[in-house]
Amino acid sequence: MVKQQRIIIGTRGSPLALWQAHWVKSQLEDRWKDLSVELRRIKTTGDKITEVPLAKVGGKGLFTKEIEEALLRKEIDLAVHSMKDVPTVFPCGLHLAAIPKREDPRDVLISRENFLLKQLPRAARIGTCSLRRQAQLLNFCKTFEICQLRGNVDTRLRKLRQTGKNGLDAIVLAAAGLKRLGWEEQVTEYLSMEVSLPAIGQGAIGIECRVEDPRVNDRVGVLNDVETHQCVFGERGFLKRLEGGCQVPIAAYGVIREGTFFLDGLVASVAGDRVIRYQMTGEPQGSELVGKNLAEHLLKLGAGEVLKEITGAEL
Repeated sequence: MVKQQRIIIGTRGSPLALWQAHWVKSQLEDRWKDLSVELRRIKTTGDKITEVPLAKVGGKGLFTKEIEEALLRKEIDLAVHSMKDVPTVFPCGLHLAAIPKREDPRDVLISRENFLLKQLPRAARIGTCSLRRQAQLLNFCKTFEICQLRGNVDTRLRKLRQTGKNGLDAIVLAAAGLKRLGWEEQVTEYLSMEVSLPAIGQGAIGIECRVEDPRVNDRVGVLNDVETHQCVFGERGFLKRLEGGCQVPIAAYGVIREGTFFLDGLVASVAGDRVIRYQMTGEPQGSELVGKNLAEHLLKLGAGEVLKEITGAEL
């Protein structure tokens, strides 16, 4: 009889985070019959602060810090994150062991009256907590009213259905979360990359482990999708050079076509009146360098001035 080895996954407690952790659990148990995988819910700073826009909270790792601390204390063996929440610099001793195949990276519009984005009233009230989405929505139509909206996917959907003078006409969410939770029928419109370029790593799951833990790394490594890994690391190379996070309107999306890595990136003002955008190509194996070079190019085009107005920092 095979002796069972126990592995504990650390995860946030939201429905989407739990779906992702359960998916990783099932993948590991399907591949390794000697594994017994458990989940441990951990409340992060981002989960505790629910009434304040993320852009005003400040700091990095709002949805990962407490989970990483548990990993370093060896209370858990691996952590499952949404890649868009993962800072570009890891605590000493931790690393990304795998990034599985990416789900749909696009943003979606869900509107109360099933209007497409171009059909919404010019003064439409649109809910989002993302400065990246806000900037691109206002660039599309400067008269939209952007309303701060935080909470789990089901919370945001419920707020859209509320009536009254403070009601919303539409909300913008990530397609990946809706698809994973089985709520794809809620989508009114999948927004094109030209209208709403995604957050860095959007749609991808990251599995974080201790560097010196071959027992776990060897098991988790089989879940890594090379192409997704290369694309996400290209996007993160772009973000790292710009020293950005959820507090600034930065977006990027990488894709590999016929052996070439294409990376589209932008930096925008909060009001959406200035959008600096460019695309670069390169070898998939050098995707991080492509990301860094793209960031350098946008800085030459004026992205540094835009970011300085928001953060006060020189780049």
